[in-house]
Amino acid sequence: MKITFSVEYYEENGKSPVIEFYNDLSEKEVAKILREIDLLQRFGLSLGMPYIRKMEGTDELWEMRIAHSSNIFRVFFFHYHEGRFILLHGLKKKTMKTPKRDIDVSLDRIKKYKEMYSK
Repeated sequence: MKITFSVEYYEENGKSPVIEFYNDLSEKEVAKILREIDLLQRFGLSLGMPYIRKMEGTDELWEMRIAHSSNIFRVFFFHYHEGRFILLHGLKKKTMKTPKRDIDVSLDRIKKYKEMYSK
């Protein structure tokens, strides 16, 4: 039995922040990120390191870890339920430590998503 997971893009005001993030990247960079998303869709949270990692100090925020050439990208997501992953936020890392602002934005989007869809 093959289990597949679904991946959705968080939307706010009719736009997806992750898709907007793609607009600033090269085609090869986007292709690499989409390949990693495909792996998440196929394997879920069992994908593990080095592809995904739960963010320390959070209950449900995960990061997808993507390296392309000399660039490092992160796409934050959470597991909503029933095998559904919601992509929240993307960034190109420029420092060793992930900026708190990006984590806070992602956590806020989890809260908003749950408020929209738990009614």
